[in-house]
Amino acid sequence: MTRHRHWLKTTLGLLLTAIMLFPVYWMINVSFTRPEHMRKSPPDWFPVDGTLDGYRTVLHDQLPYLGTSLFVGIGTVVLTVVVSAPAAYSLAKLNPRGGRALSFVLLVAQMIPGIIMAMGFYAIYLNLGLLNTVGGLIVADSTLAVPFAVLIFTTFMTGIPDEIMQAAKVDGAGPWRTFRSVVLPVSRNATITVSLFAFLWAWSDFVYASTLDSGGNQRPITLGIYHYIGNNNQEWNAIMATAVVASIPATILLVLAQRYVAAGVTSGAIKD
Repeated sequence: MTRHRHWLKTTLGLLLTAIMLFPVYWMINVSFTRPEHMRKSPPDWFPVDGTLDGYRTVLHDQLPYLGTSLFVGIGTVVLTVVVSAPAAYSLAKLNPRGGRALSFVLLVAQMIPGIIMAMGFYAIYLNLGLLNTVGGLIVADSTLAVPFAVLIFTTFMTGIPDEIMQAAKVDGAGPWRTFRSVVLPVSRNATITVSLFAFLWAWSDFVYASTLDSGGNQRPITLGIYHYIGNNNQEWNAIMATAVVASIPATILLVLAQRYVAAGVTSGAIKD
């Protein structure tokens, strides 16, 4: 009876996984489909007579947008780690005055809708002349990642034994040296987790990109796909090929960093 129940759960899990991944499969299938077969009924479930024209179009039309998204994603990761890691170290180990209140404010900040933040950034960037700039988009995307990153780093650094900190202090290291030489290297899993989520948020951002766009050339891939659909709503193989190419970096990062992410998210949840 237990064995049958195990197989039932496995079958149900595979079925649900197939349902959730079917849009991804169909996106890949359409990206290889020829335009004349796009409205075929019934459709081809496999691209037996496929074409790479969509991917050639991606490399010709969308490559600059992919480069912009990559630059924005890396910049967001760097800015997020630089800001959040020292802040979390202070909250976790230095016990600053008002630390609990600040942690609560960071938690509340994650509940603010992104469109509200985007409108605020638009008003500020309009006066500063930062609309449609890569630097402005990096700062805006970092506001999504920093509160989450501080909470993840704080949870992880709280679990670092105080004996390590005291040993560094006995060796003559100050708070900043202890952070750089002891705390930050030990926090590798948390750093990878924060970096991954920051990159994915920046890579998939559409709200900030569309709000802060003023019609220039510095557009990320999400905005490039949006305008491409509007201008070429019949070339679905090229549109889907763009979506496939845009999904590759995120997929590779998730596969490579999944075990670090699991360790970084769950660290600090169990106390000895």
